[in-house]
Amino acid sequence: MRLTTVRNWILAAVVVAAVIGFNPHTPYAAEEIVIGSLNDMTGATSDVGKDYAMGVAEAVAYVNETGGINGKKIKLYQFDYGYRIPEALTKYNLFKKFGARAVLGWGTGDTESLSPTITKDQIPYISASYSAHLTDPKKTPYNLFFATDYSTNARAAITAWFDKKWPQHKEYGKRKPRLVCSYMFASPYCSAPIKAIKDQAQLLGFDVGDDQDVSLLALDTKSQVLAMKQFQPDLVWHGNTTMSVAATLRDAYALSLGADHIINNWGIDENLPKLAGEAAEGAMGAAVCAFFGENVPMMKHIVEYAKKLNPGVPPEKRMIRTVQGWGAVLLAAEALRRADKAGGELTGQAILQKGFETLREFELGVGSAPVTFTAEDHRPAGKVPIYEWKGGKFNLVEQVDVKGRWPEKWQKEWLGW
Repeated sequence: MRLTTVRNWILAAVVVAAVIGFNPHTPYAAEEIVIGSLNDMTGATSDVGKDYAMGVAEAVAYVNETGGINGKKIKLYQFDYGYRIPEALTKYNLFKKFGARAVLGWGTGDTESLSPTITKDQIPYISASYSAHLTDPKKTPYNLFFATDYSTNARAAITAWFDKKWPQHKEYGKRKPRLVCSYMFASPYCSAPIKAIKDQAQLLGFDVGDDQDVSLLALDTKSQVLAMKQFQPDLVWHGNTTMSVAATLRDAYALSLGADHIINNWGIDENLPKLAGEAAEGAMGAAVCAFFGENVPMMKHIVEYAKKLNPGVPPEKRMIRTVQGWGAVLLAAEALRRADKAGGELTGQAILQKGFETLREFELGVGSAPVTFTAEDHRPAGKVPIYEWKGGKFNLVEQVDVKGRWPEKWQKEWLGW
C-alpha cells in the first residue's frame, strides 16, 4: 500500500476521533461514560483494521446521537497501537487512568496477554479477537465479543465444504479428503483455532498435511504453495488477513494447486476479489456479520454515518470490517444500558452480570447471529453462515449450526478452545 494511502486513512480516523470529542486532556463529565478503543491502523493487520476503526468511531457517534446510554454520552478514546503488544499494554493503562468503564480491543496476542489484568481490573473488554480461548468465563470472565469465535467459524467452514463440495469431487467415496492449513505460525490470532480445526478434520474423516507458515505481510507464497502441492490437498484453510490470503490464492492459482479454499473471517471481505482477481473464484469463508451495504436492519445507519463522518472515503471502499466495528459498539452499548438501568454504581461486575450476561438471543441488527451470554458460557452463538465468492458476488453456501449438530461436544468439550 502506498504511503499516501496509509496517511489518508490515518487522517480520516483522526478526523472521526475529533468529531466525537477525542481529547485525552479533557476531564469527562458525570453524564459521560468513558470507553477506550484499541485499533490497528498502521500495523500488520491494518488491511482490515483501518475500516474497523472507522466503524467503531462512527457507531459511537450514532449511539450518542440516538440517546446514548440512557441519556449519558460515551466519551471515546481511540488509539492506534500498530499491532504491537507492548504498545497495547501502555494504551490499556491510559484507558484505566481516563476512567474507562469498558474497552474495545483488537488483536488476539494483545487481548490474550491482557486477559489476566482485565480479569483483575474487572473491566469488560469487547475485542475484535474472536479467539475461543476467551470464551470460558471461569478463566476470562471479562473478555467478550459479539461474533462467533474463530474455532466455531473454522469448524463451520470445514463442515460446509464437506457437506456441499466434497460429494461433487471425482474421488468422493474412494478416499478421504485432504486438508492443509496456511497461516502465520507466530501470530496468536492465526494459530488460535488450529487445535479445533485438526479436531474437526478428524471428526469428519480428513487426512491432514503439514501446516504452512505464511506471514501476515506475505506477498509471495510460492514456496509454501509448492510444499502444499506435494500433499495434493483438496482443501486449504487460510488463517491470515485479506492481503496475505489474496497473495496465497494468487500463487495457488498460478501454480495449479487444484485445491478449494476456506478462509477465516478476517481474510474474506470485499477486498479479497479485488486483490486476488480470478483466483478468488470459489473461495469460501465465515462472515460473522453482513457485508457493507447488505439489507440488514442497522445498515441504513451504518451507511449514513460512514458518509457523514468520513465523506472522503467512498462507499465502495468500505467493507464488512465497518459493520464488525458497529457490532462491537452496539454490544457494549446494550450491556451498558442494561447495567445502568438496573441501578447502582456502573462497575465492571455490574456491567458483566447485569448487562452482558442478561442477553438472550439478542439481535444487534448487523446481520450477526443473535447473541446469548450466560455466567457459564461466553460463546455468543453457535450458528455460522458460510459464503462463497462466485459470479462476482458473495453467495450463502450454508448456515452451519455447530452447536445444534454436535450438542454434546459443544456443551462438554469445546468451550475455551
